Amino acid sequence: MSRYRGPVCRICRREGRKLFLKGQRCYGPKCGMEKKAYPPGQFGDSGRRRRRPSDYCMQLREKQRLRAIYGVFEKPFRKYVRDAERMEGVAGENLLKLLECRLDNVLMRASLAASRPEARQLVTHGHIAVNGNKVTVGSFRLRPGDVVGVREKSRDITPVAAAVSAAGGQAQLSWLQADPENRTATVLSLPERTDIDIDIDEQTIIEFYSR
Repeated sequence: MSRYRGPVCRICRREGRKLFLKGQRCYGPKCGMEKKAYPPGQFGDSGRRRRRPSDYCMQLREKQRLRAIYGVFEKPFRKYVRDAERMEGVAGENLLKLLECRLDNVLMRASLAASRPEARQLVTHGHIAVNGNKVTVGSFRLRPGDVVGVREKSRDITPVAAAVSAAGGQAQLSWLQADPENRTATVLSLPERTDIDIDIDEQTIIEFYSR
């Protein structure tokens, strides 16, 4: 399975904001944005005055930012956009709903993994089951009623135990019933836009692909 293997903090610096791609590290002083709060590259910290970004540039950056947050490459991301446009309702909100229902994202939301990349690794290594069946694809799309859980032999492995401990009394989501102590989570419904705490202009992304 292909995945991004480069420096993760570089992505946040390019977007000019924290995308929280490294879990708890992003909240501490070791975060790359805390050390170098300027774009990467030779002239990133030069303070050189830049032109006002065009509409195309702003749409592109929103698209790249959302892709980076969920760790999705361009080809599958386009498929998500096409599926969102076919669904009833607002296409931009549908896109976020589809991304939120990815297995790796649900594990992170349920506090069973510290970040989406870590959740994807847990899935790939066979530690996760959906409705009692082992699943090894991080992009597996969950539906209302699906029960996600850490397999019995993997319940106390270090990444899972650390994520549960770090989450503490994290608030429950209206669309996801999480039980970190028992290492399970149940998808109750599709999330609403108000349930998705991501600062993104999703409609701009739809416009980008509608050019």
